[in-house]
Amino acid sequence: DLIIDIFGADHIAEYPDVLRALEVLGYDVSKIKVLIYQFVTLVRDGEVVKMSTRRANYVTLDELIDEVGPDVVRFFFLNRSRDAHLNFDLNLAKKQSEENPVYYLQYAHARIASILRFAKDSGIKIEEIDRANFDLLVEKEEIELAKLLSSFPEVIEIAYLTLEPLKIINYLNDVAETFHRFYHRHRVVSNDENLTLSRLSLCLAAKIVIANGLKILGISRPERM
Repeated sequence: DLIIDIFGADHIAEYPDVLRALEVLGYDVSKIKVLIYQFVTLVRDGEVVKMSTRRANYVTLDELIDEVGPDVVRFFFLNRSRDAHLNFDLNLAKKQSEENPVYYLQYAHARIASILRFAKDSGIKIEEIDRANFDLLVEKEEIELAKLLSSFPEVIEIAYLTLEPLKIINYLNDVAETFHRFYHRHRVVSNDENLTLSRLSLCLAAKIVIANGLKILGISRPERM
């Protein structure tokens, strides 16, 4: 039904000839989508890692995954447009801090999981979250987060239609940033049980959206970090 071919920029001149040949052979080339990506440069300690296939001096994708992990590799490759050259910073990829963009998203998911655990340990009946009264969410940061979360299906559809997973990453970054702003300015678990349930429900919605977005991207969703 659909073929998606991904090539490096050095194939940009050849693939139209291949499509033309298929067309002459009677195939429906409208079912073939060719995506051209720019090259990747590895950077370590601020210096470019020089590679040459002719000299058998190169770093394979498997070696890169072994060094920094599959989540980081997948995120770094997806976190750019097809037209942009990628400088893969190995030092940044290894950092376990919010400087690392994939760590920032995973940390947001883990933080929400921690909030939910704290609420449960504090005696809040999480199972009653379905009776949350959303009319109590009147603060600016609460409304901003709720509106942003509601646009998740649209973002996924656009990413699918344009074949640009970067749109999902940009959206998840906005969700994480908006959630942190809400969390830092408003106490989630308080003496007001009804307000607590409402804010916990908003937190849970953010957790679900981040988890689903990361799952689509093929990136793990840690409950603890």
